[in-house]
Amino acid sequence: MSDSPDYTVADDLAVALTLAAEADLIAMDRYRSQDLGIQLKADKSIVTDADTRVERMIRDHLAEARPHDAVLGEEFGDAGSSHRRWIVDPIDGTSNFARGVPIWGALIALVVDEVPVVGVVSAPALGRRWWGATGHGAWVQEHGGEPRRIRVSAVDALEDATLSYNNLQTWDQYGHLDHLVALSRSVGRTRAFGDLWSYMLLAEGAIDVAGEFDVKPWDIAALVPVVTEAGGRVTSASGSSSLSELSVIASNGVLHDAVLTRLRG
Repeated sequence: MSDSPDYTVADDLAVALTLAAEADLIAMDRYRSQDLGIQLKADKSIVTDADTRVERMIRDHLAEARPHDAVLGEEFGDAGSSHRRWIVDPIDGTSNFARGVPIWGALIALVVDEVPVVGVVSAPALGRRWWGATGHGAWVQEHGGEPRRIRVSAVDALEDATLSYNNLQTWDQYGHLDHLVALSRSVGRTRAFGDLWSYMLLAEGAIDVAGEFDVKPWDIAALVPVVTEAGGRVTSASGSSSLSELSVIASNGVLHDAVLTRLRG
């Protein structure tokens, strides 16, 4: 595809928020449905008919609104070639969705020249939507009310910090379980809120460190603008800004280097 026209970050954020609103309607219509279609993918994860419906809607909308942009989605892969790429997880937390746990939602990101510049995280079963865009701050809207700006915590000592580690099995799979245990001994509290919820709690200042392994670009891209615009920092476990290293560590920024040092053993 040829390069796209010039769009402002505000224009792109408006598109992403529109997509999130449509995604919420589709997903909530299927949430806790008795006839929800569930299939097992090759990697043993599950996909529901809601995942595929949401991603098709997003792709169709972007084909009209941003025809020159590329799209990468969890369910239907990569389409197009451009320095602007939308990265989409139609339902992050599909297992939760399928079992009636309300921690799930759409992750919609725009990445320009490999840098996430717009991120929307929408969790309708929790009644919350978060967004961040370069230069526009990070925000949360609860139950359709007035958006409020959010900020990471100012906690500056690990012994006072709360850590959310998500899935123990993947820390073990990637050889970091011992490092996680060591880190857990350094912090004040450990929890496993899971999926998008961990990172949005971090952006709101409710917890201080979150991380996991075995993640893909669509699991990470939308989180980055929200956390960074809230004043935090997001890298891989190695400290890279790459979206393709299969790990993500997010923090309030102040604690980040100390966390990475402990994870390197």
